[in-house]
Amino acid sequence: MKKQQKVMCGIINTKKISEADVVILGAGYEKTASSRKGTVNGPATIVKCLENKLEFFDRTFKSEPAEHISIAYKNIPNINTLSPEKALAKITGESKKRLGGGAFVFLLGGEHSVSLGLLQALAETTKPEETTILHIDAHSDMRDDDSDYSAKPSRYAHSCVMRRASELGYPIVQVGIRTYSRDEYEYFSNPKNNVTVFEWGLAGKPVSPITNILRAIKTKNVYISIDVDGFDPSVMPGTGTPVQGGLEWWYGIELMTKTIAEKNLVGADIVEVSPMRDSVLTEYGAAQLFYTIIAQKFSNRFTQ
Repeated sequence: MKKQQKVMCGIINTKKISEADVVILGAGYEKTASSRKGTVNGPATIVKCLENKLEFFDRTFKSEPAEHISIAYKNIPNINTLSPEKALAKITGESKKRLGGGAFVFLLGGEHSVSLGLLQALAETTKPEETTILHIDAHSDMRDDDSDYSAKPSRYAHSCVMRRASELGYPIVQVGIRTYSRDEYEYFSNPKNNVTVFEWGLAGKPVSPITNILRAIKTKNVYISIDVDGFDPSVMPGTGTPVQGGLEWWYGIELMTKTIAEKNLVGADIVEVSPMRDSVLTEYGAAQLFYTIIAQKFSNRFTQ
């Protein structure tokens, strides 16, 4: 374990980014957001919960994971004025720097387009075909561009992020999907694109057992990408494009923990938190998801 310098009162417990086990990268970008704005503030509100809202004690492990894991935060500044291409280049560069230092990188968005920055950086250290993206979302995010709803189309819009990741060579397993375009349907239905979709809410089809999802992940390495609208809006209401009928909270937690227990987690992100004026439920939930994922990832440190 890397030596900790506890300088903060919360789960983010060190300022020494170069020595941290986990580096949280904040990417408050929303230039291509297509509905309700606000995700630019997502990372800061999640970090605030990590600093003063969450309990250190984990009920599953009966331990304080943050006492055994050095966790730092680095905000990527001045990206929301950039084009999608330039913003991604900046996120990719910062991700490569932290990965090069040996840290586990956890990205907080911002809109979903930011995920591609970390995925591009990981693709330079691990073959994409050897890492499956477990993608939790209401939307497939497999448009080729956003020209059907944007006056300034981009191939790097939030609705295109998984199409670009697929083109990098990543196998993708999508969970919670309940809306998509014809173009997206045709793309993920083509076997050569290596996309497996677990839809939610189709008539006559029950919620998929977690064992089925785990069997669909064929690689040892896994990357988890969580768009909070993948959860039901009763759980995560503060997001730009909510869709009824998503993942139930405890199902999502079990899916995360079982996946990490069976696979090698190489990276993760939580995106699309758009803080609401009169509720902290979404950012609190995102913070709890982060802590749960990190606790499971590093559980060998405090369960031996």
